[in-house]
Amino acid sequence: MPSAVVTFGEIMLRLQPPGALRFVQTDRFEAVYGGGEANVAASLAQFGQEARFVTRLPHNPLGEACLGALRRVGVDTRFVARGGDRLGIYFCEKGHSQRPSVVVYDRAGSAIATAGPGDFDWEAAFERADWFHFTGITPALSEALPDIVAEACRTARRKGLAVSCDLNYRKKLWSRETASRVMTGLMEFVDLLVANEEDAADVFGIQAPGSRIEAGHLDLDGYAVVARTLSERFGIPRVAMTLRESLSASDNGWSALLLSGGTIHASRRYAIRIVDRVGSGDSFGAGLIHALRQGQPDPEALEFAVAASCLKHTIEGDMNLVTEAEVDALVRGGGSGRVQR
Repeated sequence: MPSAVVTFGEIMLRLQPPGALRFVQTDRFEAVYGGGEANVAASLAQFGQEARFVTRLPHNPLGEACLGALRRVGVDTRFVARGGDRLGIYFCEKGHSQRPSVVVYDRAGSAIATAGPGDFDWEAAFERADWFHFTGITPALSEALPDIVAEACRTARRKGLAVSCDLNYRKKLWSRETASRVMTGLMEFVDLLVANEEDAADVFGIQAPGSRIEAGHLDLDGYAVVARTLSERFGIPRVAMTLRESLSASDNGWSALLLSGGTIHASRRYAIRIVDRVGSGDSFGAGLIHALRQGQPDPEALEFAVAASCLKHTIEGDMNLVTEAEVDALVRGGGSGRVQR
């Protein structure tokens, strides 16, 4: 029987100045759509997976345009609820060299933030599905959404789906204390947790000893400690940690590790010249979900995920529009950037 991955969260309109212009310089904005769980669904669709995205969108032309953007990349939108008054917006000023990127949110009162438990039919959404994915952003959007996410997780677990979560802490949405309380309650459902050092420290107070990410120094042993602590504290079978060396806004080192079955697997490291880093963590999660569902051994699945997210850094917009074959080529060592004829 065919199977699907279901993701749940907010998708927003992203407005950005062209190129590397600052907000104060531009007289126009480029528009794209994206959001953590939507990005995962879009990436999985590029890999040939049946990917369903669940959200709530307003009945207006922006809601229709957002649905169209999802459908164009192959995402199943049949279970998108309709209602609310507005689509969330965020403004992104892309950084360059030593100037960091800047994000300004305009998402208060968005359609999903005003959703209630009765808006989503999880029984129908999970029919013929075997995987459910959410992030720590979604339960932060309203007082009702932690319960809605928990209901989705309970239904997924009852129906035998694997559940993954990207911790994704956003300090502009909620406090560390609230995030810790809510996310602790959700961890009992999680089979695969994706995080980075900052998320683990902000949400659960788990620090990676020896790392100085702003100085471009990462201590792999310290990250392994974080992964093991998360796994043992919450009983999570697999914990993945993305490792970003922030040399500048334009140049990063990128790698990851995966804890599974008590063993730490470390990936190849990529030196990346960044075109757009938004959605890179989502593309990592999508790559890992895809490879694991394909039955790849954990070390190979990790390499696929890291290569997929490496390529995302070269793609404009939130979504990782690369194929499985392109990722496989990079895994095999085809990262020279030579013209393909």
